[in-house]
Amino acid sequence: MSAHIIDGKALAAQVRAGLSARIQTLKAQFGRPPGLAVVLVGEDPGSQVYVRNKRRICGELGIQSFFYDLPGDTSEEKLLDLIRDLNQYPEVDGILVQSPVPSQISFNRVIETIDPGKDVDGLHPYNLGRLFSGQPTFISCTPAGVMAMIRTTGVDLKGKKAVVVGRSNLVGKPMAMLLLQEHATVTICHSRTADFAAECRQADVLVVAIGQPGCVKGEWIKPGAVVLDVGTSKVGEKLCGDVEFEIARERAGYISPVPGGVGPMTIAQLMANTVLAAQKRMEEK
Repeated sequence: MSAHIIDGKALAAQVRAGLSARIQTLKAQFGRPPGLAVVLVGEDPGSQVYVRNKRRICGELGIQSFFYDLPGDTSEEKLLDLIRDLNQYPEVDGILVQSPVPSQISFNRVIETIDPGKDVDGLHPYNLGRLFSGQPTFISCTPAGVMAMIRTTGVDLKGKKAVVVGRSNLVGKPMAMLLLQEHATVTICHSRTADFAAECRQADVLVVAIGQPGCVKGEWIKPGAVVLDVGTSKVGEKLCGDVEFEIARERAGYISPVPGGVGPMTIAQLMANTVLAAQKRMEEK
């Protein structure tokens, strides 16, 4: 029997519907909608697609959007000056700098310059620290989306063997912490993992986020496992995930597709973080 498909598009639509009502309430109460600033440096094709989608969904939800498209040769200091200005701009509640950034710019410096109260990507050391200490404010959007998708399965994570493939600050590390907080037993796999296949075969819950199409073979999936595929790569004209989908779906209990899985939920969680940031800032005044 094939796995149940975890429909990220449908779940994201539910999240957005709930946000619409909150946005209207905030606008009525405080006289303005939440505001999100998105900064894109350079012309990375994938980033351009992501930014267009974010702009479209901001418009659909009624979030005021501020978009800054900077040339690829923008200096680090010029970008940091823009971020410092946005930190002070009262109508901007959230700031997101689309990654990757060009090589002359340190993404770590970029993240550290963003006001933690406007860090809707959840990557500032302050927000990561709160997550790791079990007191999260803004959770990185992709891991938050993945957790929401796991909850739809009804699978109780307590005591389950969870394997996260990838150790980035953007996905892998916060993902592991969120699973740990739900009392799963968590393993993080990476390029130095001794027996990658064996770790995957033991996973009751498998989250894969390294951007290498088909790197997790379908035969490695434990029967009945919950499989979340975060990776998105273009192979020819087709978008592919990190998991061999057709074989994996015959073994898994639940699996997310690519496209239509984690991607829509990542953007939905970004909007949720923006609304949360706006609410906190408005209520503090």
